[in-house]
Amino acid sequence: MALKLNVPNIACDGCAEKITDSIHVVEPDAKVDVDVQAKTVTVEAQASEESIKQAIVAAGYHIEGYQ
Repeated sequence: MALKLNVPNIACDGCAEKITDSIHVVEPDAKVDVDVQAKTVTVEAQASEESIKQAIVAAGYHIEGYQ
């Protein structure tokens, strides 16, 4: 499953690393691409969309359109 999310509070490469690490806790083999400039996270993973989103939120980030 490929998933592209807008995460408006990504500020730096440290944020990108934190998000990547939190997704890898859910699925160690996930392919994660964080674009700091565009403030997007693209994930290719077998895990559910919900579990990926929860991992990002748990890391302290907000996903546009997700509560």
